[in-house]
Amino acid sequence: MATLTINLADFQLFLLIFLRVGAIMMSLPLLGGKNIPFLFKAGLAISVSVILFPLLELDAFPYFSETIPLVIGATSEIMLGLIIGLSVNIIFAGIQLAGQLIGYQMGFAIANVMDPQTGSQSSIFASFTNIVALLLFLAFNAHHWFLRGLTESFKLVPLFNFRMSGSLAEHFILIGSDMFIIALKVAAPVMAALLLTSVALGIVARTVPKMNIFLVGMPLKIALGIMFVAFSLPYLSTFLRNIFNALGNSMHLLLKTI
Repeated sequence: MATLTINLADFQLFLLIFLRVGAIMMSLPLLGGKNIPFLFKAGLAISVSVILFPLLELDAFPYFSETIPLVIGATSEIMLGLIIGLSVNIIFAGIQLAGQLIGYQMGFAIANVMDPQTGSQSSIFASFTNIVALLLFLAFNAHHWFLRGLTESFKLVPLFNFRMSGSLAEHFILIGSDMFIIALKVAAPVMAALLLTSVALGIVARTVPKMNIFLVGMPLKIALGIMFVAFSLPYLSTFLRNIFNALGNSMHLLLKTI
């Protein structure tokens, strides 16, 4: 009768790899949404872990007979995975913020829709820009950089070597500031056009006081906003391509700070 023998040290090693990969998968913009079934995400994390396990060529891993060191190591791997996923999420948060600003300027501050990624209410244009960014993320093969960074994370930050440091906090502060820069750059063409439209409507209101400027201005701003959003899509594509191409370097710098 055939028996299956499992080395406990290898099993612990696989478990830690799975926890890091699973935490990254659960926090990604593409897979972290509530509309993705949990079983699919867990199965994908297991599949990636099985593929990475023989390819990583990690050093000899000691067997932990005590529970506390293993729990500490598992917690550190989950935290590292969440940090890597959060660094990617911040880029998409900046793009969503740009859509929020555009919708606010157009008068869509009240009109919200259900965001399938987060399961909460969000602006129409925030959902639109997020979907466009996700499609471009896949079209530009930016997920390849992410998979490469996932593999490099085990080389730059080996298992049980995760440490919280001041440089990591400074790096996240810089990433957080980049979120607002991305939002302003994405929303700048539409916001500038709508600002000039508001100035023009104000001049008309002062020149012709009897005209109901609110009745005229609201559909005009919506039409101009949609038109300039369409005109800015090629610019948005080029801008996001540059950001996604720099994603690999950003993840490399993040892992070096740990």
